[in-house]
Amino acid sequence: MRITASPWRSTSRVAAPEPLGVTKIVPDIAIPPGELLAEELEARGMTQRDLATLMSRPPKVISEIVRGRKAITPRTAIEIEQALGIAASIWVGLEAQYRVALARQEVA
Repeated sequence: MRITASPWRSTSRVAAPEPLGVTKIVPDIAIPPGELLAEELEARGMTQRDLATLMSRPPKVISEIVRGRKAITPRTAIEIEQALGIAASIWVGLEAQYRVALARQEVA
């Protein structure tokens, strides 16, 4: 992680300056939300195939999400919510954070 202390000046790429004495932490790695999905499945003793069945989706779709090759769309997030009981907004938010982190890496 990159930590930037800022008295109105910042060397990190942040849209707005931070107030005096505030430390802004900007992660410099991008973690696909699919990794968190895989951890959740493991914690529940489920396989990707189990989730695919619950979601009526091909197992390949779940595999691509877990590997970070396919995005979690709002529709997919709702299906995950229905299957696992974890709010769709969490999955959509994780996906957005992941995409922003990727964009930061491209800009840096």
